[in-house]
Amino acid sequence: MGKGLPLESAAANIGNKTRRISKESKVNIILFIFLMVLIFISLIIGKYYISPIQVLNSIVSKILREDLNMPEEIYTVIFNIRLPRIFAGLLIGAGLGTAGVAYQGMFKNPMVSPDILGASSGAAFGAALGILYSFSIFGIQIMSFLFGITAVVITYMISEKICKHGDSTLILILSGMLISTLFSSLVSLIKYVADPYSKLPDITFWLMGSLSSINKSDLYIIALPILSGIILIMLVRWKLNIMAFGEEEAMAMGVETKNLRIVVIAASTIIISSSVSVSGLIGWVGLIIPHFARILVGSNYKYLIPTSILAGGSYLILVDNIARNIASTEIPIGILTSIIGAPFFLYLMVNIKRGWV
Repeated sequence: MGKGLPLESAAANIGNKTRRISKESKVNIILFIFLMVLIFISLIIGKYYISPIQVLNSIVSKILREDLNMPEEIYTVIFNIRLPRIFAGLLIGAGLGTAGVAYQGMFKNPMVSPDILGASSGAAFGAALGILYSFSIFGIQIMSFLFGITAVVITYMISEKICKHGDSTLILILSGMLISTLFSSLVSLIKYVADPYSKLPDITFWLMGSLSSINKSDLYIIALPILSGIILIMLVRWKLNIMAFGEEEAMAMGVETKNLRIVVIAASTIIISSSVSVSGLIGWVGLIIPHFARILVGSNYKYLIPTSILAGGSYLILVDNIARNIASTEIPIGILTSIIGAPFFLYLMVNIKRGWV
C-alpha cells in the first residue's frame, strides 16, 4: 500500500494536468470562435450597412469566382475597405499583445508595456518628421518604422555601455524611459514648428491612432514583419517560462539570457514599429491584454502567448468597431483604448491577487 500512494499521486497529477490543458485549449477555441464571429459582424456593421446574406454571398462569390449578381459597391466596401481594416486590426492587436506579454515576462514586471524601450516614441517622431517635410504616405511609414528601430537600438547600446556594474534589466528600462522622453520631446518640437493650418492637424490626428486610412497596400507592408515577430516570440516561449525563475536560475538551466533578450527585443521592436507606422499610437493594448490572458489561462507561456494573440486581435477589432460606429464622426482608436484600458487596469490592480509571472 505504501508503494501505491506515489502511483496514485502521480496518476492524480497526470489527470490534473490533462484537465488543465483541456481547460486552456477550450479557452483558446472559444476565443477563436469569438474572433471569427467578430470579424463577420465587422463586415456587416458600419455607415454602409450590408446584410449577413450579402456578406456571405460576396465571400462565396470571391472564393468560387462566380457571378452572383452582387452590387459592385458591396464588393468595394467589403474587400477594399472593411477586410483590410479588420485584418490590420487583427495583426496589430495580436502583435501588441504578443510583444506586451513577452516584455512583461522578460523584465519580470507587470507594469511593462511594449513601448518601454522607446519604439513607439521613436516611430512617432519619424512619422511626424515625415509629415512635416511632406513625404508620401509610404515615405512617412518608412520613416516611422526606421526611427522606431533606431530608438530601441540607441536604448540597447546605452544600457550595454553602462550596465557592466549593476542591474542590466533596470538599466535597460531606465535607458528606454530616457530615449522615450527624448523622442517625445522632439515630437512636441515638431508640433510647435509645424504649420498650424496644414501640418499640425495631420500630425495631431496621426498621433491619436486610427485604422481608418488603412488599405490593402498597408496590410501587405505590415503583415510580414508583424507575423515574423510573433513567430520569433512563439519559438522562444518556453525560455520565457524559465526566465520566471530569475536570470541566474535560467542561465544555470542553459538559457542564454542575453541572446534571449536580444531576440525578444528585436521581435517586439519590429512588431511595434510596423504597427505604429500605419496606425499611429495605439496605447494600452500591450499592457492590459497580457493581464487579461493570464486571468484566462494562467502564466504558462505555452498557452499565454496564443491566448494573448487571440485576445489582442479580438480586442482591437472590437474597439475599432466602436470607434467607427458610436458617433457620426469616427473617433480615433487610440483615445478609446486609453479610455477603456485605464479603468480596466485599475480594476486588475485592485482585485486580482494572483501571480503574473
